[in-house]
Amino acid sequence: MVTKSKLASAGLLGSLGSNVQQIGLQPIFALDSKKIAGNGDISIVGNSALLPDSGPMGTVADIEEPTSDQISIYTVRSGDTLSEIAQMYDVSVNTVRWANDLTSKNVLKEGQVLIILPVSGIRHTVVKGETVESIAKKYQGDVKEIVQYNNLTEKTLAVGDVIIIPDGEEAVQTSTGIYVKPGKIRGSDAPSYTGYYIRPVGGNEGKNWVKTQGLHGYNGVDIASLGSLNIPILASASGQVIISKSVGWNGGYGKYVVIQHSNNTQTLYAHLNSQVVSVGQQVEQGQVIGNMGRTGNSSGVHVHFEIRGAKNPF
Repeated sequence: MVTKSKLASAGLLGSLGSNVQQIGLQPIFALDSKKIAGNGDISIVGNSALLPDSGPMGTVADIEEPTSDQISIYTVRSGDTLSEIAQMYDVSVNTVRWANDLTSKNVLKEGQVLIILPVSGIRHTVVKGETVESIAKKYQGDVKEIVQYNNLTEKTLAVGDVIIIPDGEEAVQTSTGIYVKPGKIRGSDAPSYTGYYIRPVGGNEGKNWVKTQGLHGYNGVDIASLGSLNIPILASASGQVIISKSVGWNGGYGKYVVIQHSNNTQTLYAHLNSQVVSVGQQVEQGQVIGNMGRTGNSSGVHVHFEIRGAKNPF
């Protein structure tokens, strides 16, 4: 669906220190397709554009929660450039590259579909003696994601370099002097749709699967296999498949599926071993959409399950 509205930029969300700033990486409102470079069609899911993700919860940043967390899809038109597309969405070029497994050598093609994910991160200015590994450890980030997001050809850094740590966390000093690691749950204060969603895995808890991590990331939970890769992943609610990525890192999600639902929410199923649905397909609640796996940024066989726009009941 193509919608038209005004574009506003998110800007910086606040300061976290002399060399750290918490940043929102997405625009607040939908885009007017008549005003954007290349006049490309913009598929806005659920009649709303992609909004800025909040920064790490519990930091000293002045954070405002977005009113929507929908994933947006852009179809490349003739003459579009990556920088122009990034500018439309008020994001960095690397934000677009990261979510679509693009490098500086990739050339955009007319008709190519780009996925713009709500991503927040910490902007860090490199000081003497720091490495990608030490920075990743400092902000609870992932080395591979930092290298890919910042389009680094190697892991060496120079003093003064500015890099982004996707979904990074900044510790906070309390009145007692203890540093507390803040959680990075975003989108969990959404409305509740009791009974609308079912658990995205079949079988019995404790026998076939177990929940290994509660709410984290973007309103997601992790459910791990106690057996093989073949645990079926089920559509949590009926809807239309808008993303079905069968290859690539994809911002750490690996192979993943996103379903748009009639209540204007989305569910996301990541780290799949395989999927059996395609973009545009209508699926029913409980229908098998793929199998549990460990693709992308995954340390074991599990599904990372997000609900965007509603509370995650699991």
